Amino acid sequence: MRSPWLNKLSVILGPRPPVSWLFLCVVSLLALITVFGSSSSSSFDSVTSTWVPENYKNYRRLKKQAAIDYFELRTLSSGASRQRELGFCGKERENYVPCYNVTANLLSGFKDGEEFDRHCEVVGQGKWCLIRPPKDYKTPLQWPAGRDVIWSGNVKITKDQFLSSGSMTKRMMLLEENQIAFQSDAGLTFDGVKDYSRQIAEMMGLGSDSEFLQAGVRTVLDIGCGFGSFGAHLVSIKLMTLCIAGYEATGSQVQLALERGLPAMIGNFITRQLPYPSFSFDMVHCAQCGIPWDKKEGMLLIEVDRLLKPGGYFVLTSPKSKSHGSATGTKIRNMLTPLEQFPEKICWSLIAQQDETFIWQKTADSQCYSSRKQNDVPLCKGHDASYYQALSPCIIGPSSKRWIPIQNRSSSSELSSAELALHGVSPEDFFEDLQGAEDPLPPFNMVRNVMDMNAHYGGLNAAFLEEKKSVWVMNVVPVTSRNMLPLILDRGFSGVLHDWCEPFPTYPRTYDMLHANGLLSHLSSERCSLMDLFVEMDRILRPEGWVVLYDKLGAIELARAHATQIRWGARVIDIQNGSDQRLLICQKPFLTK
Repeated sequence: MRSPWLNKLSVILGPRPPVSWLFLCVVSLLALITVFGSSSSSSFDSVTSTWVPENYKNYRRLKKQAAIDYFELRTLSSGASRQRELGFCGKERENYVPCYNVTANLLSGFKDGEEFDRHCEVVGQGKWCLIRPPKDYKTPLQWPAGRDVIWSGNVKITKDQFLSSGSMTKRMMLLEENQIAFQSDAGLTFDGVKDYSRQIAEMMGLGSDSEFLQAGVRTVLDIGCGFGSFGAHLVSIKLMTLCIAGYEATGSQVQLALERGLPAMIGNFITRQLPYPSFSFDMVHCAQCGIPWDKKEGMLLIEVDRLLKPGGYFVLTSPKSKSHGSATGTKIRNMLTPLEQFPEKICWSLIAQQDETFIWQKTADSQCYSSRKQNDVPLCKGHDASYYQALSPCIIGPSSKRWIPIQNRSSSSELSSAELALHGVSPEDFFEDLQGAEDPLPPFNMVRNVMDMNAHYGGLNAAFLEEKKSVWVMNVVPVTSRNMLPLILDRGFSGVLHDWCEPFPTYPRTYDMLHANGLLSHLSSERCSLMDLFVEMDRILRPEGWVVLYDKLGAIELARAHATQIRWGARVIDIQNGSDQRLLICQKPFLTK
């Protein structure tokens, strides 16, 4: 829809005014804006900021700015503003996740487990449409209440699936008419989440799980996390715990964990590395996660080794078997036998075993790598590429500058000058990133999780912590930008590498807020379609969720046009600091038809 002042201009000058006349009008308009301030509106947006006078140094600068704004206005009036709002997808796409299509993957020749992996190259370019929420979808409860009670209509799990689940799941969940209630922290005695966490701590030689932080454990990767109850407990004791599980068409572990407001994303241990750099986590946990650790010549364990920081822990709890003579018991023994031998080849040591739980610790002694035997796993050579690359048959040795034992790392999210130097970051740039996070943001009582789509050094995450907000942040580092994800993870934050020319590995309606500083300008030089990006943002944003974009004026105006097409409410804020940067604040409406 065209802005009112553009409509009036058309009446005066005709539908196709001469370029020189339109240029003169734009220059005049900018002069008026400079003197009086301005506001504009459309069906979804308005400028509401307080006017602050801005003095141009000379006429040449005014003329240059007018030319830029004229180009943007001409683009909007001739193209984007005439495009209609996007329609809705069919009901079959309510829980659609791109890049995970087993049938299409099989037809493309993927096999031996690869058909269950992520393959965005197989996704065809279809017609843009907006995914509607399910008929019974309701706005999630505020956190932390929403951690323990979710609306059953918000996730794809049926009553039959719930009733057919294992006894542990039934004890952890109470299915009511329209809610799924998880036991609170006070009630987690057994199933074991509190007792189980304490058992792990004691096996590590600690007095209780409250001492995990003192032992250097701040970040945990929970593989096959069930419905997130172990992660919920670890989050309650200040450990950043990220759940990963494979894509599931129904009853998804990741979808349920995210609906509870817990950190989670789709990730597979099949044929590719996970999108995290080396030395990312202090602990990797697998409780009945279904991973065949004894297969692929140990490469799945090598991937765990790559993800673990020196001195980190791998916790494995195998399924319980009723009889040692059963087929299940035999299968477990067959899996555990090579696990007793292979860890030594990658400088791990088994530090404890109790019942079905085993804990290995990755060495913190660099000498182990120089004294290994000839048949041990070789050391990697060259660059560590970790964005869905093939599993590696080698391990990362102590030659990396980031090879620092977890017991020697800072427990604060504010890194020292020496730690920043490891990442090639100056203290001045680091502090500036934190200051840049002070943007006007939506009401926090409506926000449980935030995706920072261009996280830089994690400044937005740090700002939330400083303000003591009960919010966790998925810090996304675009693969085409400088890779600061190791720094973000070293601060104890959650994060991932991602190519924004592809869909993000999560389910629809899983984030309360999306934030991006400079992403649109960065992607303008890439092969990406900006409309593809906005449709994807709409997919992963829950109804009534918020979007905060900070970018150059031209990029913001184009983004506002796209926001209108996907039915978001939007307004632009001029931050009045003498730059051409603007804020675009959007909210996704709750639309069902």
